[in-house]
Amino acid sequence: MNYAPNALFDLSGRTALVTGASRGIGAAIAQGLAAAGAHVFAHGQTERSAAATVTAITEAGGSAEAIFGDLAERSMGSALIRSCEARAGKLDILVINASAQINAPLDQLTDADLSFQIDVNLRATVDMLRGALPLMAAQGWGRVVNIGSINQSGPKPVVTAYAATKAAQHNLVQSQAREYAQTGVTLNTLSPGLIDTDRNADRKATDPEGWQAYVAQANWMGRAGTADEMVGAAVFLASDASRFMTGEVLTLSGGY
Repeated sequence: MNYAPNALFDLSGRTALVTGASRGIGAAIAQGLAAAGAHVFAHGQTERSAAATVTAITEAGGSAEAIFGDLAERSMGSALIRSCEARAGKLDILVINASAQINAPLDQLTDADLSFQIDVNLRATVDMLRGALPLMAAQGWGRVVNIGSINQSGPKPVVTAYAATKAAQHNLVQSQAREYAQTGVTLNTLSPGLIDTDRNADRKATDPEGWQAYVAQANWMGRAGTADEMVGAAVFLASDASRFMTGEVLTLSGGY
């Protein structure tokens, strides 16, 4: 066994799909996987949405191409998997990052908003796993990195539906981790806490003092994390360094 860090975390020759890679955590992880040597399919909802991520990767000397599709549409998840396999011949790493979050207490949650979050966060995950896991098992190696949320285990009332779908998503990851544990395929969840992404832009702009007060009490560090602080853990979970870990949650929350 080569214990050199560059060998443990090397993704040369691997092919990865990162959903929701047009911005935030997904864009950072896509760039991190490419920097570790993977060829990355950067997914966006529209044809042009992941173009900036692909450009950033290629300008840094990495290998990437864009792939697009609306994960709220039925069967789009499996279509993305088939497209990656057709274009690259295989798929080694699947990062399930794209998600839908609609803040509303339960008594104000509309049926349409509930359905949308279920479709993107859970149904699309089922669809992608049904497509990707048999491929990975057949080749004897695969990594699924699910981007969860600390709300999956400590839900706040305003994100009741989102938190429930993320909890179900990790439950699905655990069940399939057990199913595929002897095939060389691992599935784990990376669970971020409060991360400073564009999801928080409106709140920061309209109530900067309230945002600062919220951030100060959100975790032990008293600050929001950044998207690039998720990259190291994602590369770990996507590499041979994590080969004896499956069905687990890796929490990056600043202390929670």
